[in-house]
Amino acid sequence: MVSATRFRFLNEEHDLEGPGHWNAPGRAKLWLYNLHYFDDLNAADAERRVAAHERLIARWIAENPPGKGVGWEPYPVSLRIVNWVKWAACGHALSPDAAHSLARQARYLTRRLEYHLLGNHLFANAKALVFAGAFFAGPEADRWMRRGMEILMREVPEQILSDGGHFERSPMYHAIALEDLLDLVNLACAGPGAFAGWAREIALWRDTAADMLRWLLAMCHPDEEISFFNDAAMGVAASPGELIRYARRLGVPVAAQGDGVSWLNASGYVRVQKHGAVLIADLAPVGPDYLPGHAHADVLSFELSVNGRRLLVNSGTSCYAGGAQRAWERSTAAHNTVELDGQSSSEVWASFRVARRAYPFDVEVAQSPKGIVIEGAHDGYRRLRGRPVHRRRWLLESERLEIEDRIEGRAARAISRLYLHPEASVVQCPGGGHVQAAGARARWQALGGDVSLRTAWWHPEFGLSLPSTRIETHMRGERTLFRLDWRE
Repeated sequence: MVSATRFRFLNEEHDLEGPGHWNAPGRAKLWLYNLHYFDDLNAADAERRVAAHERLIARWIAENPPGKGVGWEPYPVSLRIVNWVKWAACGHALSPDAAHSLARQARYLTRRLEYHLLGNHLFANAKALVFAGAFFAGPEADRWMRRGMEILMREVPEQILSDGGHFERSPMYHAIALEDLLDLVNLACAGPGAFAGWAREIALWRDTAADMLRWLLAMCHPDEEISFFNDAAMGVAASPGELIRYARRLGVPVAAQGDGVSWLNASGYVRVQKHGAVLIADLAPVGPDYLPGHAHADVLSFELSVNGRRLLVNSGTSCYAGGAQRAWERSTAAHNTVELDGQSSSEVWASFRVARRAYPFDVEVAQSPKGIVIEGAHDGYRRLRGRPVHRRRWLLESERLEIEDRIEGRAARAISRLYLHPEASVVQCPGGGHVQAAGARARWQALGGDVSLRTAWWHPEFGLSLPSTRIETHMRGERTLFRLDWRE
């Protein structure tokens, strides 16, 4: 909330001048969703804007009649209910009109739960019903509480895998789900009377939150921010550091990451940390078969940090609106992996759709005399004429990474792409070159293909694109080898 009538979301600022601006034509839907969430009620410096928040709540009620516009879609209703209840729980009095509206929103939500979308949407719906049920008293509030708790009893074990990962396999949505769970634990601590009879579920939430924290930390770089697999960007979910501090305040244990291997087997990711290098490799399916909406065609991609700084990065996510940019960011070509015959490994289409998708197999993680080896393959290209299979092998040594790609079967064209962080500069020499990043220098070598440097873009946040460079190798045969050496 920049001012009483101006807001910045997703790196875009717009004014809220008249009633129609709540549903302004031409605004991205995700931007309008954020406008209706009321997240600013619980911002770090929200106490400085209490009077402005009171006026904004009153304005929203007056200018958004029940059932009309974006703000009454179930997902923004769910997040707004939680934010209004949190604001009231912090000692701010909801006006009678606001309390009446809050009850009406909860009642409206109960008839529009997003079973057609499931996943994080249904989780948010259930959380909102629990918050509303805990805030109000009476038989209807009890029904909201019971309905929300019953959904969570099904969805927590369904959505959180045995390794602690959220089943949509997006570090960003994982962080959102983790904050949701910590909020529920917090609510149960603050108002235990509303949770009478649910002690076992609350204990499960605590244990699950600890598992989710371990997963999140394994999927973070040394800069303490998330890696970019599937739909993922910074600045949407709470940061990992904020979630760690929140968990500690609630008494949820936090396990630190150290050197070695973290194989998140149920999710399909592998993290290797060794002598200042962190490699995070994707050997995962795109998501649950019935819910691939936030999937990218990124199987066998990876990210790498060296000496505490990101070096090789996937391209990230800058938008959800349908079109060429969204299609590119979800494609195989936007990730650190191999594209065959101009096709993506999974058929991503529209904004949130996937047709035929890649499944990984032959996944192995082992210690060799040289270092740690990760291997895997996927079947996403078997639909092509030559029924090719992409196999990849990573070898991480003390100060060197080796990546071997093999193509089994026939492919007319195979291209390996490696995206450098924008802070890295790269020079090409015969057979390889040098990379300079944050004062460190690395040598690289590419064998088995024709190598070129291309202009690229990195999208660390929605609405933000930073220029970078990618190393592109057109494979001449069935095998390429890329080496990166950062020894002094």
